[in-house]
Amino acid sequence: MHSIGHHQYHPTDDEPYMNPKQLAYFRQLLIRQRRELTAQARDSMHQMRAGTPKEADPIDQGVVAAERDFFCQARLRHDRLLARVEEALVRIEEGSYGYCEETGEAIGLKRLLAQPAATLSVEAQERIERLQRLARSQGLGPAH
Repeated sequence: MHSIGHHQYHPTDDEPYMNPKQLAYFRQLLIRQRRELTAQARDSMHQMRAGTPKEADPIDQGVVAAERDFFCQARLRHDRLLARVEEALVRIEEGSYGYCEETGEAIGLKRLLAQPAATLSVEAQERIERLQRLARSQGLGPAH
């Protein structure tokens, strides 16, 4: 799947956490993700520009407006993910990658393999989501 050097390498729990091999593996994974996100952004921009009719009837204009709204929401999510990938690459350089920003504990290989830009352990993420749901249900926080 992913290679470093001439052989296949996959991080395991049998080796020291965030050893140089693991850091190199996640760095390559994040660089690949950044490259893919950048290409997707470029492709969707071209599609958006190509799909804008000059003269359209009101129904077509409504469809174009809805597509533009969808595109803008998708672009926001995309930009947030790209920023998180960039931040993860900085954390690798600084030596804090792989550790929860809330607790300082190891995030864990399983979670990082699924979400290489993760900044929180599963427990910390769940706690924050519970607090956000509670705040929303009491009308205290943002609805998104």
